[in-house]
Amino acid sequence: MPIQSHIESLLQKSLVPIYLEVINESHQHSVPKNSETHFKIVIVSDQFNNLSFVQRQRKINELLKEFMGNPIHALTMGTYTVLEWNQKGKQAKPSPPCLGGSKKS
Repeated sequence: MPIQSHIESLLQKSLVPIYLEVINESHQHSVPKNSETHFKIVIVSDQFNNLSFVQRQRKINELLKEFMGNPIHALTMGTYTVLEWNQKGKQAKPSPPCLGGSKKS
């Protein structure tokens, strides 16, 4: 099973999201074609109610720990309650462009 599908399945089963988007952003980075190393997750779940930003991130990191480091190199997360998602107009921030390890802005 592709890593992206596995991530989606784990998050669906564990967090029962109202909205879930798992985006493979590897193609925007200096990696081989068809890599699954850089992901962005946008997730809206009632399970984030009363959790801090850090607690939400930890919850997802714990669910995905078997993939962190290898094969996942980078993970960006937008974790929202339903209220927060509606206040944001149901849109997450776009990912920043890859700097290719140059550390230039």
